[in-house]
Amino acid sequence: MMINRPTPSTIRQRHLTGVTPTARAKCLLLCFLLTLLPLAAQDTPTGVLTGADVLNRDDFKALAGKRIGLITNPTGYLRNGDSTVAAMKRSKNVQLVALFGPEHGVYGDQAAGKSINSLKDPRTGLPAYSLYGDTRKPTREMLKGIDALVYDIQDIGCRSYTYISTMGLAMEAAGEAHIEFIVLDRPDPLNGNRVEGPMCEPAFTSFVSQWPIPHVYGLTPGELAQMIIGEKWIKTPPKLTVIKMENWKRDMQWEDTGLAWVPTSPHIPTPESAYDYAVTGWMGELGDINNGVGYTQPFALVGVPHLSAEEFAFALNHQHLPGVWFRPAYYTPFYTSLRDQMLGGVQIYYTDLKNVNLTATGVYIFAELIKETKRDFFKEATKDSVQMFDRVTGSDQLRKDLSEGKSAESIIRSWDPGIEEFRKKREPYLLYK
Repeated sequence: MMINRPTPSTIRQRHLTGVTPTARAKCLLLCFLLTLLPLAAQDTPTGVLTGADVLNRDDFKALAGKRIGLITNPTGYLRNGDSTVAAMKRSKNVQLVALFGPEHGVYGDQAAGKSINSLKDPRTGLPAYSLYGDTRKPTREMLKGIDALVYDIQDIGCRSYTYISTMGLAMEAAGEAHIEFIVLDRPDPLNGNRVEGPMCEPAFTSFVSQWPIPHVYGLTPGELAQMIIGEKWIKTPPKLTVIKMENWKRDMQWEDTGLAWVPTSPHIPTPESAYDYAVTGWMGELGDINNGVGYTQPFALVGVPHLSAEEFAFALNHQHLPGVWFRPAYYTPFYTSLRDQMLGGVQIYYTDLKNVNLTATGVYIFAELIKETKRDFFKEATKDSVQMFDRVTGSDQLRKDLSEGKSAESIIRSWDPGIEEFRKKREPYLLYK
C-alpha cells in the first residue's frame, strides 16, 4: 500500500492557514533563511589551512615592503584553487621578483633526475631560477635584489625526496646573503607521528639524504627547517619565519585535511603514492627490480621477471604484517630498465594506514623477494646503482644486512636506537600537537 506523505509546501500551507499576511511573510522568510544554513556551513573552512592560506587570508600583509623570491612548484596552491604564484602576483602587498624551482621544475613537468635550466618564466615574465641544474643552492647573483626567500612546496615526509634538501640549501644561501627565509608550512602527508627506518650516516650524506634524519621523519617543512637551524646542520643560518598551518593535527592522514592533492612529482599522482614511495622507492635504484615506475601504479607494485605472483603474495600475506596486504600482480612496464617484460609480483594495499610500518614493510618485501628468487640483486646491479641505493637508504648497512640473509625482523629492530634518539631530538621543534 502506498502512503501519501505531505510535501514541505503542503506542510507550510497548513501551518500558515489563518495567519496574518505580515506573520506569514516573516515565517516564509525564516524558512528561507533556514535553508541557507547548510550552505553557510559549507563556506566556513573546517579543514586545514596551509601557511599559504593563512597569509592569503590577510592579503599577504606579512610580506609587505619586501622583495620576494618564491621557491615553489605546482603544489604551491590555495584552498580556493589559486596558485601561490598567482595570488602573490595579484596582491598589492607583494613584490614578487623571482621564482625558484626544485627538482621537476617550477611547473612540475620535468622528469626525475633531469637537469633543468634557468629561464625567463613565460607566464609571469619573472626570472625562474633552477635549483636542480648547474647549482642546487641559490647563488649570490640569483639572490641579488631579494629581501626574503619564501618556500611553499608540499613534501611527502620521506628523507630521499629532494625538496627538503633544496629547502635546507636555500636556507643556507639566505643566511649567507643576510636575507630572511620564510616557510609556508604544509602537512606531512604520512602524518606527523610516523618515524621509521634507518638514520642517514654522515659518510652517506647526499642530495637524496641531506640530513641526519630517519627514512620517514614525521615533520612538516616548517618543523624540519627549525630543526636544521637548531641542530646546526647548516653553517650560516638565516632569520627563519614559519607561517604555521591552522587546524592540522599530527595524527591526521591526508584525507583528514580537506586539502586537494596536487601531484608532488610525476610519479606521486595521489596521496597514497606518498605511502608507496616510503615502502618501495629505494628498491627502484636497483635496475633489476621494478617498483611500479614505468607502469600505471608507480611505487605500488614490486615485480621481477619469472616470478610466481601467487606464491610471492601468499608468502607475504602469511607473515600478517600490520595494516597491509598484497595482491598477486602480473604487469608489463612501458618504460624503465624492465620495460616490455612481463613481471610477476605484488600490488600493495593498505588496510590500516595508522598502524602500518611503511619502511619495515619494504624490508619484508625485499627479503622475501630474495628468498623467492634466490638472486643477489646487489651483485647483479651496476656499481652506480649500488652506490645510489646506499645513498637513498642512508648507509651501506641495509644492503649488507640483506646480502647476508639477516631476517627482516632483526634489521628493523636495529633501527630502534636511532629512532628513539631522533624522537627526543626533534621534540623542541614540533609546532603542532
